Amino acid sequence: MAEAAPTFTVVMPIRNEAGRIATTLRSVLAQDLDPARVEVLVVDGRSDDGTREVVADVAGGDPRVRLLDNPEQIVPTALNRALAEARGSVIVRVDGHCALPPDYLRRCEALLDETGAECVGGMIESRPGGEGVIARAVALAMASPVGTGAGFRVGRDRPGPVDTLAFGAYRREVFDRIGTFDEELVRNQDDELNLRLTRAGGVIWMDPSLRSPYWTRPDLRSLWRQYFQYGVYKVRVAQKHRGVASWRHLVPLALVSVLGGSVVGALVLRRRWPVVLTAGPYGAGLAAAAVVTGRRDPRTIPVLPAAFATLQLSYGAGWVAGLWRWRHRWGG
Repeated sequence: MAEAAPTFTVVMPIRNEAGRIATTLRSVLAQDLDPARVEVLVVDGRSDDGTREVVADVAGGDPRVRLLDNPEQIVPTALNRALAEARGSVIVRVDGHCALPPDYLRRCEALLDETGAECVGGMIESRPGGEGVIARAVALAMASPVGTGAGFRVGRDRPGPVDTLAFGAYRREVFDRIGTFDEELVRNQDDELNLRLTRAGGVIWMDPSLRSPYWTRPDLRSLWRQYFQYGVYKVRVAQKHRGVASWRHLVPLALVSVLGGSVVGALVLRRRWPVVLTAGPYGAGLAAAAVVTGRRDPRTIPVLPAAFATLQLSYGAGWVAGLWRWRHRWGG
């Protein structure tokens, strides 16, 4: 008798996640449903920090876990390799530095049945990705509307449709209908897929009571690099689809444009007032947001303005860089 296919295929695109992958993988294997209903495809981009050895140790020969190779070392190729191997009717993407609550898959299955949506998921709870006040400030900034604005990061009052979310559980037929992940997009490939899905009439449903811990970047430098890349590739997504999923994606670009314009104006006029009129209110706003956000951890208040600015300015600068990089690609 042929072995029954699993219901869920959990896809984990990773590279150099030795520090967190054990926690993530254990949380997936500990889901509170029949183990035979879950398969796990860990797609590794040729890690050189011992990640593969950690995966093998945690899996301990569990036949549900398969380790696949991703020689291109970028996320979209890893995801598409997994889709080609997946046997489940529900595909769940999981990052290598998060943890799923024990009822995550069961509740996602219920949400798919109850809502009829094509993709469901919950919120993420930002956790410090390192030791010290800077890592804590980054986590707080990521969970604040001032920092990102994304509903799956900052929360919402009630369940409902969203434009994107993390750790989504997709019906397998979604990929048959709208295609797989765009391998040109080193970043934002999940956002682009979700934009395709919603424009094709699909529904992405978020339940804010379903929460998954997520470990953020440990310092401002790595945070800047992450969000700068998001900004660069968000331009390419906008080109491909003649628009963005939400106006909030354009706010950092507007901010960088205004601040940059004030600097140019100050240089041309040889006066300081253009910078004072823009950077002054911006800095005051960051300080006020830091006081409000930092009430849970007062020691982060002096660092939070820098964390907020890093998120906003890196994303906006990435947009500017992307507009230049992809300047000849507005035809599609």
